[in-house]
Amino acid sequence: MKLHLLFIGNKFIYNEPLKRYIIRKIEQKTDYINSVTYFKENDNALFLHLEKEFNSSHKIIIVTTKQNSSTVGKLICTVTRDNQILKDNMLIPSNCSVFESGSYLLEYENSLTNVLYMDEMQKLPEILLQNQDSKATIHIFEEDKESAVAMLSPIAQTYDVHIEIVSLIDGWLKVDIESKKYGNISKFIHAAKQLLPHKLLSASNIIQYIIETLSRNQKKLTFAESCSGGLLSYYFTRENGASKILDGSLVTYSNELKENWLAVEHKTLEEFGAVSSEVVSQMSDGALNVSNSDYALSISGIAGEGGGTELKPVGTVYIGVRTKKAHKEVSLNLNGDRNYIQEQSVLFAIKMLVLIDKEMFFLNI
Repeated sequence: MKLHLLFIGNKFIYNEPLKRYIIRKIEQKTDYINSVTYFKENDNALFLHLEKEFNSSHKIIIVTTKQNSSTVGKLICTVTRDNQILKDNMLIPSNCSVFESGSYLLEYENSLTNVLYMDEMQKLPEILLQNQDSKATIHIFEEDKESAVAMLSPIAQTYDVHIEIVSLIDGWLKVDIESKKYGNISKFIHAAKQLLPHKLLSASNIIQYIIETLSRNQKKLTFAESCSGGLLSYYFTRENGASKILDGSLVTYSNELKENWLAVEHKTLEEFGAVSSEVVSQMSDGALNVSNSDYALSISGIAGEGGGTELKPVGTVYIGVRTKKAHKEVSLNLNGDRNYIQEQSVLFAIKMLVLIDKEMFFLNI
């Protein structure tokens, strides 16, 4: 069944942080969201849309405001030929048997609908529409999509699972796995690991996996960022447990701070420029020294929209990764707008981190 998300209320259209929070929580608890539809209050098209949705074979999540919950409930009851009743100080359709504060679940025909109501600065009520499909995610590094499809498709057929492979960046594939009627996802993943022992991570959330792995091995991580402006740090600090492994991040936009905070040599900056392999190497070295961490990542580049030159156009990014025993730097030529270049830079840095210590990150997968 496809999952459709309906937002009813102006605040869900214009309050971006609130909207992202709700979508994030729903994606953590349910299937992939196939479509998102927005309605303002008193939109005359809402009734016809609800009628269409309730007569389809879909899973539906409706998010509305507390003030609008009664009106939405009346519309639902009109469509389902039901009436609202008061249960635990909450107006819900009488056919609802599953409900909690601010949330109720309704079955009608072949559809299954979870209605949630909340306002800004509040916790999302309990999602009662749980994911009943068996699914998992794995990540594959240093393989191209064509090769991965050729290797994994026969295994998927053997264990009766469906796979979708997408490329996040060069050398990093995300594989979503869904079990068919008689599928066995665990056996599929085990067989894939045997085939790609030092290239496959079995984790839906790669950052959470890195945090848990570093924590288990009592390792620390730090960053030195320029063009990414702290985005790499945000990728980690938005996850639980980041404080166990992250010492911090130095955002050194200016050359002066690269020198003063990270001990990048003035001569190196003069000779090679801030956007160079030599500078990101010294940035990661400085970050490792100032924090006494076990791993350091550094990023410097030109995200745009202006600032590029003929030799170093917009999208030129250098990334460094360093341990106490090894280091590596890469040069990238990325495309897209400023934000997409920053996002790609962060993904490349994360990829470099897991690849510089395969023994730790891939050993016990």
